[in-house]
Amino acid sequence: MTGLLSAPERRHAVRADIVALRPHQWTKNLLVFAGVLFAGRLGDPTRVLEALATFASYCMLSSAGYLVNDVRDVAADRLHPVKRFRPIAQGDVSPQRALWAAGILAIAGIGLQAALGPEALAFAVAFAIGQVAYTLWVKRMYLVDAFAIAGLFVLRAAGGAAAVDVRISSWLLVCTALLAMFLAFGKRRAELLSVADPRGAGRVVLRRYSLAGLDRLVFATAAGACVAYAVYAFRASDSIEMVATVPFVLFGLARYLYLMRRQDLGEEPDRVFYTDIPILLAVVLWAAVASTALNAA
Repeated sequence: MTGLLSAPERRHAVRADIVALRPHQWTKNLLVFAGVLFAGRLGDPTRVLEALATFASYCMLSSAGYLVNDVRDVAADRLHPVKRFRPIAQGDVSPQRALWAAGILAIAGIGLQAALGPEALAFAVAFAIGQVAYTLWVKRMYLVDAFAIAGLFVLRAAGGAAAVDVRISSWLLVCTALLAMFLAFGKRRAELLSVADPRGAGRVVLRRYSLAGLDRLVFATAAGACVAYAVYAFRASDSIEMVATVPFVLFGLARYLYLMRRQDLGEEPDRVFYTDIPILLAVVLWAAVASTALNAA
């Protein structure tokens, strides 16, 4: 109890600004590379540069959304056992400074996408609006919160494809949505376990969720994501070798389920993905096999 009530250590101003941007969550924006990867265009320097610019753009937009979210939830975050260490909740970054930074990042991110064409711009604007809507209203809505998260992930993938002017399989978008919901329900499950009383500190929406219900939703979305990816792999034109990537996807999801259920690691999925060696190895092998199959097609 003493550890929870003691005052957290203050950060240096520059470090606090960087931490407030949540760079560890930028891994979500790697989805913008789905278009250039699955279209087999990794050997095209122009499209790779466009994909890199899009990644930078969505990182800026994501960080802008996190800043607005942390300003909006500063009072609740200060009561949370983990979120109270966020720079805005801790008082290391003022709300005014955070909102100014969010505005600058949003303008820069949208401007960068505008340079890549009207379709890329439309997806970026939709992503920015979706983040604001999620922060202000949607994340308090039972089940709708998870669908909104899925929508933001789909916008990342579709926006990345639009920015490099390639098509992306609808089955991949379905898989992306189901995988995002799987992670979202896993996160809610971990949050429910970490907050002894859902009526106290934590998300308001947790009051509507139950552990048993979340377990069913986690397994259903995991199974759905596996099926959607398998269908894509079998239907990928001129790329029957893509079937060889299915076991890596199955292993990755099974491993994450194990960590979620046995070690209660689900509240910060991004940290699991870049700290768990078996999952990292599965991702690397999947990327190597997929890249070889698609670029050889």
